Parts: sequence; structure tokens; C-alpha cells
Amino acid sequence: MATAAKMAMKRPNVSKVSILGSESIILGFHLTEYIVRDVLANITASNYVLITDTNLAPLYLDRYVAAFEAALAKLPQPPRLFTRILPPGELTKSRKVKAEIEDWLLSNHVTRDTCFLAMGGGVIGDLIGFVAATFMRGAAFVQIPTTLLAMVDSSIGGKTAIDTPAGKNLIGAFWQPKRIFMDLAFLQTLPEREFSNGMAEVVKTAAIWSEPDFVKLENGVEAVREAVLNGNTGIPFQGATLDTRTEAQGLLLDVILASARVKAHVVTNDEREGGLRGLLNFGHSIGHGIEALVSPMMLHGECVSIGVIKEAELARNLGHLNQVAVGRLARCLSSYGLPISLDEKKVKDRIGNLYCHVDDIMEVMKVDKKNQGDKKRIVLLSAIGKTLEQRASIVPDSAIHKVLAPEQLVLPVTESATGPKKQVSLTTPGSKSISNRALLMAALGSGTVRVKNLLHSDDTQYMLAALKSLGAADFEWEDNGECLVVYGKGGQLRVPEKELFVGNAGTASRFLATVLTLIKTVDDPKHTQAVLTGNARMKQRPIAPLLTALKANGAKLTSVEKEGFLPIAVTPNGGFKGGRIELAASISSQYVSSILICAPYAQNEVELVLTGGQVISQPYIDMTIAMMESFGAVVKRLPNNTYRIQKSVYKNPDHYLVESDASSATYPLAIAAITGTTCTVTSIGSKSLQGDATFAINVLRPMGCTVVQTETATTVTGPPLGQLRPLASVDMETMTDAFLTASVLAAVTSNPKGENITRITGIANQRVKECNRIAAMVHELTKFGVTASELPDGIQIHGKPIKDLRAPKEGVHCYDDHRIAMSFSVLASVVPSGTIIQEKKCVEKTWPTWWDDLEHRLGVRLNGVDQGLKLQDQKPSSSYGRVKKVKASTMDHGKSIVIIGMRGAGKTTLGQYAAETLGFDFVDVDQYFEVVEKTTVFDFINTWGWEQFRIKESQAIKNLLAKDSKYARNYVISCGGGIIETQESRDILKEHTRQGGKVLHLVRDLDQIVRYLNRDTTRPMFGEDMMSVWRRRRPWYRQVCNYEFVAYADSLVDDGWVSPTEWQAIKKDFQRFLFFILGKDTNQVDLSPTRIGIPTTFVSLTMKDLRSYADRLVQVCEGSDAVEIRIDLLQQPEEDEKTFIEYVGEQVAILRRHVNLPVIFTVRSKGQAGAFSDKDESGMFELLQWGQRWGCEYIDIEICWSTTAISSLLSTQGYSLSLASWHDIHRLTPWDSKELEAKYELAFQYGDIVKLVGVAESLEDNIKLENFRATKTEKPMIAINMAGAGQLSRVINNCLTPITHPALPHKAAPGQLSLAEINKARHLLGLLPTQHFWLIGTPIQHSMSPTLHNTGFNALGLPHNYGLLECHMLEYAEHALNDPSFGGASVTIPHKVAVMKYLDEVTENAKVIGAVNTVYVRYATVNGQKVRRLIGENTDFLGIQRRVQPLMLDASNPPAEGLVIGSGGTARAGLYALHKMGIKKIYLWNRTISKAYELKKVFEGMFEVTVVESLESPMEPGVIVSTVPADSGILLPEKVYGGIRGIICDMAYKPRRTKLLLQAERKGWSCVEGIEVLISQGIAQFEIWTGKRAPVETIEAEVMKKYEL
Repeated sequence: MATAAKMAMKRPNVSKVSILGSESIILGFHLTEYIVRDVLANITASNYVLITDTNLAPLYLDRYVAAFEAALAKLPQPPRLFTRILPPGELTKSRKVKAEIEDWLLSNHVTRDTCFLAMGGGVIGDLIGFVAATFMRGAAFVQIPTTLLAMVDSSIGGKTAIDTPAGKNLIGAFWQPKRIFMDLAFLQTLPEREFSNGMAEVVKTAAIWSEPDFVKLENGVEAVREAVLNGNTGIPFQGATLDTRTEAQGLLLDVILASARVKAHVVTNDEREGGLRGLLNFGHSIGHGIEALVSPMMLHGECVSIGVIKEAELARNLGHLNQVAVGRLARCLSSYGLPISLDEKKVKDRIGNLYCHVDDIMEVMKVDKKNQGDKKRIVLLSAIGKTLEQRASIVPDSAIHKVLAPEQLVLPVTESATGPKKQVSLTTPGSKSISNRALLMAALGSGTVRVKNLLHSDDTQYMLAALKSLGAADFEWEDNGECLVVYGKGGQLRVPEKELFVGNAGTASRFLATVLTLIKTVDDPKHTQAVLTGNARMKQRPIAPLLTALKANGAKLTSVEKEGFLPIAVTPNGGFKGGRIELAASISSQYVSSILICAPYAQNEVELVLTGGQVISQPYIDMTIAMMESFGAVVKRLPNNTYRIQKSVYKNPDHYLVESDASSATYPLAIAAITGTTCTVTSIGSKSLQGDATFAINVLRPMGCTVVQTETATTVTGPPLGQLRPLASVDMETMTDAFLTASVLAAVTSNPKGENITRITGIANQRVKECNRIAAMVHELTKFGVTASELPDGIQIHGKPIKDLRAPKEGVHCYDDHRIAMSFSVLASVVPSGTIIQEKKCVEKTWPTWWDDLEHRLGVRLNGVDQGLKLQDQKPSSSYGRVKKVKASTMDHGKSIVIIGMRGAGKTTLGQYAAETLGFDFVDVDQYFEVVEKTTVFDFINTWGWEQFRIKESQAIKNLLAKDSKYARNYVISCGGGIIETQESRDILKEHTRQGGKVLHLVRDLDQIVRYLNRDTTRPMFGEDMMSVWRRRRPWYRQVCNYEFVAYADSLVDDGWVSPTEWQAIKKDFQRFLFFILGKDTNQVDLSPTRIGIPTTFVSLTMKDLRSYADRLVQVCEGSDAVEIRIDLLQQPEEDEKTFIEYVGEQVAILRRHVNLPVIFTVRSKGQAGAFSDKDESGMFELLQWGQRWGCEYIDIEICWSTTAISSLLSTQGYSLSLASWHDIHRLTPWDSKELEAKYELAFQYGDIVKLVGVAESLEDNIKLENFRATKTEKPMIAINMAGAGQLSRVINNCLTPITHPALPHKAAPGQLSLAEINKARHLLGLLPTQHFWLIGTPIQHSMSPTLHNTGFNALGLPHNYGLLECHMLEYAEHALNDPSFGGASVTIPHKVAVMKYLDEVTENAKVIGAVNTVYVRYATVNGQKVRRLIGENTDFLGIQRRVQPLMLDASNPPAEGLVIGSGGTARAGLYALHKMGIKKIYLWNRTISKAYELKKVFEGMFEVTVVESLESPMEPGVIVSTVPADSGILLPEKVYGGIRGIICDMAYKPRRTKLLLQAERKGWSCVEGIEVLISQGIAQFEIWTGKRAPVETIEAEVMKKYEL
């Protein structure tokens, strides 16, 4: 084996292609050693320079260097080998990089006798080719392309170039490589998207040159993809020799070889682009126009793919190409993963809603080398493999504009100089209904059938693609695509590798739902379910009756998102069971046809019984049966809408002709009717299988038309213009799709002799088609001034004179419905002044050439219209569109909050607390149940069982939440733990969230719940252990809730209870959570540019598990404005049995318990400098959604993910703000690049805050960043550079700079700084000047304030200082107050009142207290001038409040009574503090009673103060504040302490424990020392001055240390 591998490596089989007279293009597999030998033997040089990029070097460079060194060692005078690695990406293709390479070569004395080897994609090839062309006036050059695109495009032809700021490839040369080595083994490491990118060129080349090559590509999709994407089999050098080459590898080589041969032939015959070479630009003229607008979000090949389809449509519109060819091109490109329209989901995911206006595309197309003056040259196809000319053809702008425009302006034939065409004959496309049925039956059948006149449309394309994915049949095109050969496999199906996507194709979705149940077994353990899905509208269209019937028949089928709708997942379980099947058929006949078509393959003979009243659209059922019989099936019709289908396998006929579409035929016939002309539709006559074939007889003839119908043709001649007659009543049940055509004709009827109203009935099923067609028709007709209304099963329309019709200015909205578009184009043919039809592409569902035929066959003039915004009119904030965000502020917060969760989680206790906190009422579902049922839950379950209880429980929650229920608003509803056990209850709860309500899942540690419940026997259990119950319910809880609160308790006390202290902490956390989700207090950072405390920062946590760092969280967060929890860095301990989601929820709860900062919830992916998988989008966004549900204030969203995922997340964001981030770790988007502008726009679209992170290698990178920042002021933006060289950017950034802390295990990113480091650097840069703060008063020599504030300044790295300014008179402090560097002051006795005359403003707090203890500086703008203002505040009351409130059992429910002792200034602060804490009854006592009464008067009108003349007076204070000196020796009577456990605060702070505190401590009261209040009021001052959260622990430790000296 090893010997064979070596031989394969040394002597691989290669294919060669001649170009310019030399066989210099060489293809094969595993060519490394071959390349080295060939180059050394045939391109002699003294220097070989191999250049590649950083993506490829780790994979291949060592291998090439080793091969070179081994070969060079055998030479007598070995030449030198140089290697260089460049950054990947278009930015490398620059003058700067070219010069750097040349300087490097010259510094190494490299001469002209050199051979360059370019190993890489197009960027490396273009750049190194240009270096070779100019180095020493030209050196030898070898291309080793590593991408498919480079192999088949840029490497062949000798084009070399670099980019300039003015554009791409503007400086370069033609320089032919000596060799082009295409080693197809490179493709095995190529990302799938890059593979698709290259396939655009391969498909394009076959399309212009060779139909046989194109057929290979059509039929070989799976093999080609297999060879590239799954080609690494582990067999060494597989494919190098013919005997090891797989069939798939052989086909891959063939298609690339064919493409290379075409390009080589063209280059050989037209090296300098004289004409023939221009054919290679098929798809590029329009593709480049698009690429200029959407690059770099979309790749070159993706834009060319769209261009190919648009240029093919252009050829079709001009009459040179048929629709079959366009359809084949579209299918082929799509099958290789390429987009064919700017409206595709994959395109929107990449470019957001960036709008490409047709005028912008046309403007770009003006600058094209192929143009002839102002005339555009475009390659036009005449057939697959053939072009109209052997060069690009001249095409008028009007034709291009018409094809590119998304909307169609239909001009009335009555205003045309020539008028309408009098006589028209045409054939409509194949029937969609018959095409889909024929495809499915042929694929399920045995044998080969040639299907002709198949509809080439979106619907049939989806069906064809799905059947291929299921392995149902092999398909091949003949006769230039006019004939589809189907090789049926007799019903043998497999689970598809990917989900089956059917767009908005209702027929395909309904048919395929049953087809999936035919899959008998799972062959590949990687793919165990078949998933069927569609677009957003398809997910709204009902399919429940069919799914219900299939599940009842034993199918293992589930609805993935919403019950009874797509997407569905089917797990094979032996195949379609068969037997008796009951099916409701009153909504759609497609359900019936679905089961009928699959019935022959059931395990048991099927008897299909249709239930539910009148069967809808019986003709379609008849059509299905007739077709089944033509494929050999036997169907017996029994009474009572019953059918018996024998078991069999369809036998494919040799040929099958698809009948033309009768529904589509109604439109040209209606054109004749409305314009008074004659139209003949061939292939639709009286023998048609389709009910719509009777439209002319039963609708048009009664309206006044002359109708002649033979077996195979229908001719209609309309009455004179404006003389169509109304139909008083017409039942269109047998031709429901045609009602839209009849409706637009009814709009222009006249009846001079009577009622001019048309009533159409029997069309109820049209409400569940591509849209609600009845409602849509009423709405759109009304826009024309037509009176129309809905009937129970139809529509009523009042006719109107044509001259009075007015087309809506914005046009007709088509609801992505082909029949609406075509119907209104009929009406538009006579409406004065022209009518715009929006969404013109929707006609491709059934008549892709409708607009071409309408213009060229029916004589109706058309113009292209684009009502979207041009690029110049798109604001920066909207140039990438806007994602609709459901902001919580628009939600209905009055809707009741439903609390769910396991029994014992605390739903009742916390639910009652929530109701009290929010001012809601409370109801328990179990108690409500017991009142309604007049029995206990326990007794009901024992009597009736769990199943009946669950039914009644569902009814209870339904009644509680009903719109007319008093409980539906302003209630907190606590549910039993099993409320989610039934689907009905889950649906009710989900609907509540959809309607703006809140379902809150309450979570507690399960072990703690079990310990608690072991005490409770009041509720019967299921008879299973709690863990099993939790595992079953867990996904249901998560499915129905939109919020979750984790009631974290570190431990339980011995009897299973949570300790009172911890329970109060849970309630505090819960209150914060509730206030956030209701928007009462969102706790987010003030990011206004005028705020104090710039820069704002957030600390990035890097712990693996917060539990082990809980005691350090406060320290780590000191000075920060927010805290980031990095979910990708968390590592759940192996012994922890929680799911990762549960673990993360607990981590968030732990963080919130210790830190009250806003939380930034971040899951950083590997590609964005994190640790989370780049390939797990669903996992990423599941975590981010949980971040929202846990009420995190900020959610970091990486903009590299798909638009769909991001938009979905933003639609549920509530009050969580989005931080849209982009981390350029590979330097792909420099600050001065267009690429970064695109990233900014995307982040601007998604984020409330924009975060852009680059990597700096020099100071220049930071300068570029600041230039970029200066232009972006519309939204808060974090803009920084990583790495040591980028630290300056972190210092300068003002908005939420990420920081680290010395106590963290490591930094979250290279170059990250601590807050102290940033502040010190800002000071050195002059961004943070020193400020001076003072304590003003006397005596102050022993004050703790300097220690307090200077410790805080030092801890945060602030350059400020705090000193003593002792004075008896304030005049001595005036110089300090007026100093420009004055930052603020603490004011103590005797100046707390006198200082007010120096101030510009005094706060309300200080006015009430009557004293100022804090002075701070603020600046205001007055008449454009910055004015300095001094403001006075009092923080004494804050010191008391901040110390006392945390000691209360429930701060939201404070003690009813409080007492203040004393009557001085501090007593004022004490009284005010008790009032601010919500204490209603406040007592005041002072030894000098008159002073107490004087103080009482101060607060009259604000709040009541009761003076007690004796401490023996009856009172029960829960809070006492003493403001008298410690040496007063005061003690309180015993009865004051009463029987309650209260809180006492003694403002005297020497000694620490006064006699009063010692007395209270003995009584079990909580004590607050004066020094603690002093610290708290000082911290309040610090935070007012700096705008930063103070480093409380550090300050307290230092103050207490000095205090105790």
C-alpha cells in the first residue's frame, strides 16, 4: 500500500490542455512532487520564489518546501528557494504589498533569472503574476491555483493586476504563466461556499460553449459535490492514478478540464480580448453591476450566477432563448448552491436588506470595457451551449432595465397608437397541477418515461429538487431541455441529507408530506429524520388535516414549530401503513391527492374516506385519479366519498405529454374579453382534465363574449370595449383558481338595464392559497376605486366604467401570488395611464414567460419600474435595511403574568411578591380550579385521575386568560407544575406570549426542590421520581415561556427551607428582574456624551465557573459601569448534571446576586476571537435567546451570523439592548476600507450599540481607527484595536471600553487594560486632567474623608487628590471654589448652610434637609457658551439609607414606624432618610423638646413627623436613628425594642460601638455604626464627583484600617 501511494505521488496521471501553442495547463490529483519535478526540469532558474497566504501555508507549504529541498539536493548547483506568506483577501492585492515583495527580493539579491510560483486563489495569482511581469522587466511565472474559481478563471489567460483606491484590477499587465498546475486535491480543503463560487464559472462556460458539458453538470451534481466536499476518504493519494480515481473524481476532473479547454481555446484565438474572449463574460455584465453594490458580502461567483440568469432572461425577452433553457440554467446553478436572485434567503442573509436599485446597477454597467460608446454589449444565449453571436451583442438600455426592474408598468392598449392585437393564437405553459403529479408518479414508478411540455417554474423546480434529494429517481434532459427523461426507482426512497425546501409551493408541500411517510428505514445514522419546510408564507398555510390523517395512520410525524403547519419532521418507521384512512377534505383537494398518489405503495390496501361535508375542488381529485390510472394504478370509487386503491407500483409509459395549464389560459382569453379582441388558446379544449377549461363557456360567454371551443382549442372574442356584462351569480367551485380572472373582468362590467354586480361563490378554499386571495382581491380592487366585498364563500364586485378607474400610485401588491399578478395585468391593460404590478417575479410559479408573452404575443406595452430607494437616497442607518424589532415598550404590560415551573420552585410565594411589587392581583390556578369544581385538587385526582385533571386544568387556564376574563389583565397567575403536560395548555400559553403577554418560568435547583417537597404530602405525585418528571417537562417549560428567573440559593437550612436572608436576596433579585422585563427600571448605562464618568467601561469576566470566584466578583467589578459574562469561556464541571443552558442560567443568577451592574451576555465564537464553535449557529442563538429570557441588559450579537438568525433574535429582544459586534482578528477589514464600512452598516442595522474590533500592528492603525470614529456619531460605538499596539485605542475609546482586572484569571483579549491603567494613560494624554477636591470646615484634622476619597481615586487610577481646607470663614475657601481644577468638596460644620450663597443650584434633597454637605461641578451650554455651575447636595441621608435598607427583611415593605433621636442637622437627614425609605409613621424625640417641635415644622407639608415627649411613649419603631453625641450616654427604655427585631443606627462614630449600639445588640437588633454611615455618604459623594461606581470594598478596608489605628 505504501509503495503504491509513493508511486501515485511520483507518477500521477495528468491531463494537459494546450494554450497559445503549449500544453502548459496540467490537471490531476496530488501533484506536489510532479509540480516540483516539472518546474525544475522545464523552467530553469537560479531562484525559485514560492508565495502563498496564511490560510494555505499551514496546510501545504511545508509539503512543497520538503519536495523542493529533496529535489534540489540532487542537483550539483542547487538554486535558491525563497518562500513568503501573505495575508489573505483582496486588500493584499495592492501597490504597497507589491512594493514590499519587490524590496524583499532585491534585498536578497534576487535576479531576473527567477521563477515565481503563486500558490493560492485569484488574489495571489493576480498579484504575483504582476510582480513577475514587472520584476527585472519580466520573470518566469507559474500558477498553482488552489480554489476552483482560480483554476477555471483567473489562472488562465495571463491577466495580472493589482487594485487601487479608484477600483479593482486597474493597474496590471498580460503576462502568460509558463505553467498552470490544477491540483484538484486542493479542493478538498476548500469551504463549500468557495466551491460554489467557482462552479458559477464552470456552469457559465458550459452554457455558452457545449450542451454535452452542460448536461454533465446537470446530471452530475451529486457526484461533483461528493468529489469535492466528501473527497477526503483517508486513502492516501486517492485519485492520483486512474486505478485509484473514483467515478466522482473522474467526473470532477472532466468538468474542470472542459471548462479549462474552453478558456484556453478562447485565449489562444483572442489573447487580448478582441471579440471572442468577450463570450467568457456571459453573466458578468449584470453580475459586475450587482457585485459593485454587494461586495464583499457576496462573492464574485455568486454575483455572476445571478447575472447569468438575468442575462438569460434578457435573451428570452428579446426572443432569442426559450424558457426551457432559462429553467435549466436556474436549476443547475441552484443545485450547486448558487443564488439566482437577489431576493433569495441566502442572499438576504449575507447582505441584509441592502437594496440594489436597478438604476444603481445600470450606472455601474456604464463602466465596462465591452461597451461600445454608451451602448452596452451583453452575451446573449440562443440555446444551451450556443450564443447568438461569436461576441457580445449590443443591447438597448431599455431592454436591460425592463428585465432587471422588480416591478412592471403595464400600459393600457387603449392608449397605444396601434391599439391591441386583433387576432392572437398561443399555447400556455404546461399545467402546474399536472406537472407536479406527473413528476411524482414518474419518480415513484418503475421504468423510464419521457415527459414533455413540463412546466418550467419555481413549483416544479422545488418538486424536482426534492425528488432528487429523496433518491426517488434519476433525471436527464433531452431535446435542448424540451423533454425530461425520468428513470423511476419504483418507490425506493432515502432520508435526504438536508431539509426539503419548497418555497411557497403548496402543491409540492402537500404531496411531499405523504411521500416522506413512504421512506421505510434510516440508512445513514447521521440523517434520521426527513424535514419538509417552506418560506414564511408557506409556514402559515394549513396542512393540519393531512398531518392528522397521516399520524392516525401510524406515521411518526411532528410539527417542528407550530402544530399543524410546516416545517414537519418525519421519522421512518416501516413505511406508509395504509388501511382505512379518514381525511377532512373541505379545505383543500391537495390533501386527498397527496394520499391518493402514495396509496399504491402502502403496506395495506388503502380505503380513503373523505369527511367534513362538501369535498372541495372535486375536478382536481378526478384529475389525480385519471393520471394514476394512466400510470397503471387501480382506483375504485365507492359511495359516500370513498376510494379504494389497490397495492401496486406505477408503470411508467414511454411518453407522457403534460396538458397546458387551463388556469393560465384564462388570462390571455380575458385579455381578449376586456379589450374586445380575439384570442385562441391551443391545447386547452373540452377534453381537458382540468376544471378551469370550462371558464370560457361558463364565465366569459355569459359576460357577453363569443366562445368557440373544440376538443383541443378555445377561442374567445370579446364584446366592444366596456360592454362586458355582470354575472348576477356564478358558482366557480369547479374552477376556483380562475375566480381572480373573473373578478378583474367584473370590475369593468356595465349593465344599463339593471344591477351591475357580479357575485362569485364556491371559492372558500382560495382563502388558504398563496395568500387569502378573496381578501386580497377586495383590497386591491378597492385601490382602483372599485366597490368589492367578501361573501361567506366568495366575493361581490360592482362594475365601474373603465374611464373612471384610477390605478393606485404605489401599484398592485401581489402578495407573492402569481395569479394576483397575472389577473391584475389583465385589468391594467385597459386602466388609464398605466398600472404598476409589484413583485413581478411571482409569475414564475406557473408562467415564467408571462411578461414576455404579454408584450410580444398579446401586444401590451410594458416598462420596468423600481420604486425602491437608490443608493444615494439610502441613509447610513437604512442602507442595509432595518430589522423589525419588537421593543418591549410597545408590549402590553397590563396583560397578566403567568408563572410556571416545578412544584416547590416558589411560584406561589414569589408570585404573591410579584403581584405586591407590581400592584397586580394574584390568583393560583389550583385554587381557582377548586372554587370552580367545588372540590380539592387532591380529591379530584383521586376520584377522576390525572388525565381528567389535566383536561380541567387546561380549561381553567384558558378561562383565566380569555379576553373577557377579569384575570386576563393585571394579575399574576401561578400555575401548577404540570400545566404544560398537555398540548392544549401549551398552545394556550404560547398564544399568550404571542399576544404580548409574559409567561415566566421559575427555576430552582432540583435537589433543593426535592428536599423541600419531602416535607409536603398535600399534592399527589405521578408515581415517578422528580428527576424524571423534570426531564420530561423541561423542554415544555422552555417551549412556552418567554422569560425565565433562576431563584438561586447557595444552600438550604436543615429543615429544607431557604434561609430568610437568602430568601430576601432572591426577592431582591426577582424585583430587579421584574422591573427590567416591564421597563420600570432597565438598569442600563447612561451613554450620553455629556455624562460624568467618561469613559464608560465593562469588565470582561474570564472565569470558568463563577461559583469559585463569587467572593471576588465585587472586587473585580469595582469602577465598572457594566459586567460581561463570557458564556463561551464557562466550563461546566463534569459532576454537574444540569444541561448547559441550566448551568448558564445559574451562572447569570450568581453574578446578579453579587453585583448589581448591568449584564452584557456574550457568546464569542472562534472566528470572532472566542471559544464557541463557528459552525453551531442554532446553538449560538439558542444561548442568546436565553440571555434575553433571563433579562440580561445587553446581548452581544456577532454580525457574522445569518440575517435570519439575527432578525429572529431581535424580534424578541424586549428591553435587552443589542450590542452588534465584529471582531476582525485576521485584519480583513481595515479601518479605512469599504469592507469595514459594510460591517459598520450591518452592525448599525442590528445593534443599539455598535462594537467594532480590529488588530493593530502600528500606531497608524489607531490613527485610522480614530479617523473612522470621527465620522460615526449616529449611534453609541465601541471601536478599539486588539494587541499591544492597539492599547492606545482602548484608552481613547469613550463608550463601554472592555476592561480587565488584576484579580481575574486572565485577560479576555490581547491588549486589554484595567480601568486604573486606562485612567492613568488618559491622564498622561491630557484627556483626564487632575481635579482637586476638599473637605471644608473645622475641626477636620482627624477626618477619615481624605483616606476615603484618595483610596478610591488610587484604586481607579484617577489622577485627582482630596485635601483638607480648614477654615472658620468660607471666604478663605473662595479661591478653591473658583479654581478651574476644582472638582468638588465635602462641607462640614460650620459651613453646611453658609455655603449655599456660593452655589448656582441646590438640589431638592439639600433644600429639604436644609444643609449642603457636598458640592460638585457641572457644565451647561448657555447661548452656545460652556458655563461652569456649582451644585449643592446632601448625601447624609443617602449614607443612612444605604446602610439601613439592606438590613430590612423586605426593603419594598419597610417597617411601619421609625424613630429619630436628636434635633440638629443630622437629625434632619435622619428624618428625611426614614421618609425616603417609605416608613409612614416617623417619631422624633429630643431632650430639649422645643427643638423637636421646631424641627417638626420644617417638614410640614412634606411628610408627617410625630414628636414624642418621652421615650416611654407608646411606639414600636422598626428603625431607630440616633444623632446625639456618643458621650450623651443615652440608653433606650426596654419597651422601645419591643418584640420585633429592628435596626438601629448611631451616627456617632467614636467609639465604633457606642453604649446605645451595645444595648440594642443585646436585644437582637441589627446595628449600623456611625463610621459605616460616614463611609456610605462619602461613597455617594465619590460617585457624584466621578460618575463611577466606587470601589467600595477597597475604600472600606482602608478607612477601617486607619480608623482603628
